Amino acid sequence: MLEIKEVDKSFGGVKAVCDCSLRVEEGSITGLIGPNGAGKTTLFNVITGYYKPDTGSILFEGEGIDGLPPHQIFRKRIYRTFQITREFAQMTVLENVMLMPENQIGEKIWNIWFRPASVRRQEKTIQEKALEVLEFVELIDLKDEYAGSLSGGQKKLLELARSMMAEPRMVLLDEPGAGVNLTLMKKLMANIRKLCEEKKITFFLIEHDMDLVMNLCNPVIVMSEGKMLAEGTPEEIKNDERVLEAYLGGQYR
Repeated sequence: MLEIKEVDKSFGGVKAVCDCSLRVEEGSITGLIGPNGAGKTTLFNVITGYYKPDTGSILFEGEGIDGLPPHQIFRKRIYRTFQITREFAQMTVLENVMLMPENQIGEKIWNIWFRPASVRRQEKTIQEKALEVLEFVELIDLKDEYAGSLSGGQKKLLELARSMMAEPRMVLLDEPGAGVNLTLMKKLMANIRKLCEEKKITFFLIEHDMDLVMNLCNPVIVMSEGKMLAEGTPEEIKNDERVLEAYLGGQYR
């Protein structure tokens, strides 16, 4: 579904991504691990158009997307979250979710005057879908709360809900487990699995929590010094000597 071919990205004299090649298969939950500075977030930024690769190519469903701006990548139905959530803090949880669908009639001010019935009908449809999504991620009881008042874990669930409203083919998650307590972590993992199985959404995620990665992802890709070091099932990665020494500290021996 997603293919990275020999991608380089440098900042001054620092090569953040170096001759990186990897693939993400459709229908998978693929994990990306590695130490700080390995190039993981930079790679996500290149995939989603925040940075243009210096060399190499990126294919999504066989179509080149390298060099496209972020809004065009979004229209390819690729959705991305960040390490620090980016909710609209002074809007309610429901309003945050309702913002996501594209091409809303009410976004053009003249439609409010000349097509009010159409605006109301579409908003009602979007609201109904948003409520279903919030029910799915178990945030329905917080729908009228300001998004800024949510806990870190609840904000991660809100990000997941927003991604569902965008109807993505692929979701890139940057450290979805960061700052999330164990209870919400289990809920987040269950929702990701369910979305992959039922909605056929492909996930590609960066994570430092090895328990989350080993229990959720298959395959797991390891990056080091800007390129792929290893790829395999969680069991294979656990037993790869290079990974054990460099990244897992031997805890899975």
